[in-house]
Amino acid sequence: MRKLASLLLPFILLFAAAPAMGQQADSLLFAKLDSMLTRYTAAIEPESVDVKNAECDFLISSVHDSLTTQHVALWLYDHYKESQLMGEEAVAIHIYDDWFKPGTIAMRSRIDLFDAELFATFNRSTLLGEKAPVIDVYNPCGRKVRIPQEGSYSILFFFDTSCGKCKLTAQMLPQVLEKITFPTKFYAVYCGQDKKEWRRFRQGFKVRNRKVGVVHAWDPEVKSDYLRLYGVMSTPRLYFADTDGEILGRRLEIESLDEIIHYICDYYGQTQKQ
Repeated sequence: MRKLASLLLPFILLFAAAPAMGQQADSLLFAKLDSMLTRYTAAIEPESVDVKNAECDFLISSVHDSLTTQHVALWLYDHYKESQLMGEEAVAIHIYDDWFKPGTIAMRSRIDLFDAELFATFNRSTLLGEKAPVIDVYNPCGRKVRIPQEGSYSILFFFDTSCGKCKLTAQMLPQVLEKITFPTKFYAVYCGQDKKEWRRFRQGFKVRNRKVGVVHAWDPEVKSDYLRLYGVMSTPRLYFADTDGEILGRRLEIESLDEIIHYICDYYGQTQKQ
């Protein structure tokens, strides 16, 4: 993949060395550079996060014109921060940690730097491959519950009864959970403050699959710091973890959760036959 970066690099260096030709001409050059970066990131999309990190570092470090360097770094950061491909946000955090946080490259503004720090803080602990943060929350009886627990697959659902998307997701979840054929704990973590609404939700949320153990919990005083640890800046939030707590899916939509469950069902079925 470094060969692709090497093909792109001469254009970036040529762009950096080009004299200023006026705002309109410079904008056209930046647009062409952005187009090439778009094709380049699409080409390395199948690669691992480690490869993407190295490729981004190579491109950024190879340019010595400060404005062009900043443009490339910001473009790559924005691209991976807003990526719809699960896991690629780790690349944005890497770029922030290595280039923007230490001040090697300037962010657009202090507000943007604060936003980047917030993004990294609220996503760092739940990147793919990381151990799901263990938090102490409370069950409906007020007893402390530690989640997630190892030994079974875990699905964590952070929701609020006042959230429209949460309601829609909660309506679809039982149907998806019915497909599970492997031992699973489903943790429904209520993020609101209304006990009556929470009770009403629990009464209406029914999962009949015996392979799925449903655990209802909340942390009204947020002592567990779950908002930061699980990046619950808005609801709903869905995570899927392996039997040893490794995060296999993060910030899932109901469709992507369904795909993971289908994959694990196939894998679990094959292991049971062996």
